[in-house]
Amino acid sequence: MARSDRNGKRKSREAFRTRVPDLGYYFIVTDAKETEENYLYGLRDTLPKELQGRIVIKVSRAKTQDLIKNCKEQAAFEPQYGQLWIVFDRDKVANFDEIIAKAQQEGVSVGWSNPCIEIWFDAYFGKMHSYIDSVVCCRKFSETFEQRTGQKYHKDNSQIYSVLNRFGDESKAIQIAENRVQGYLKDGIDRPSEMCPCTTVYELVNEIQQKTKNQFGQ
Repeated sequence: MARSDRNGKRKSREAFRTRVPDLGYYFIVTDAKETEENYLYGLRDTLPKELQGRIVIKVSRAKTQDLIKNCKEQAAFEPQYGQLWIVFDRDKVANFDEIIAKAQQEGVSVGWSNPCIEIWFDAYFGKMHSYIDSVVCCRKFSETFEQRTGQKYHKDNSQIYSVLNRFGDESKAIQIAENRVQGYLKDGIDRPSEMCPCTTVYELVNEIQQKTKNQFGQ
């Protein structure tokens, strides 16, 4: 139902959009992997309280190729959420490149990881290793994680974001990931499926963090 102004007149959806704060409203959909979900919730929960309500995270129980459809359909019920994102891994997704290209065509940003999101986590500890298989990536990252934190790595760790930031360096991770993307592009490699190891999750994290700093002068 549309909201009303002080004179009792109903506001259009477009009028409501113009009131979006500087951070914007993010609607982020990932597939049914606890790892991505917990990481994103952790990111949201570190923001100032007045900003946390501007990020909605949904877990789609549908197949990966339906993430775009689900994201747009669910976001349509909340018109203020103008920043649409999907987050998923390469893993064994056959049409990985096509999903990313379609999302971009439809105005949905993509935080993808190849081979898996642990390659992004790896960057928090100062290096993105050349793990081209998700099984190897998870196993090797688990070893790094335990060495750096003294804790066992569990994909369902609800505190994964805070742990990575406590023992790692998010700013350096963002720089490492960005440099990796730019390196592939410089070499003429622009198909995400061929950019391994690589991730664009850093774009989402960096965008939210920079907007928060600009708004609160942090």
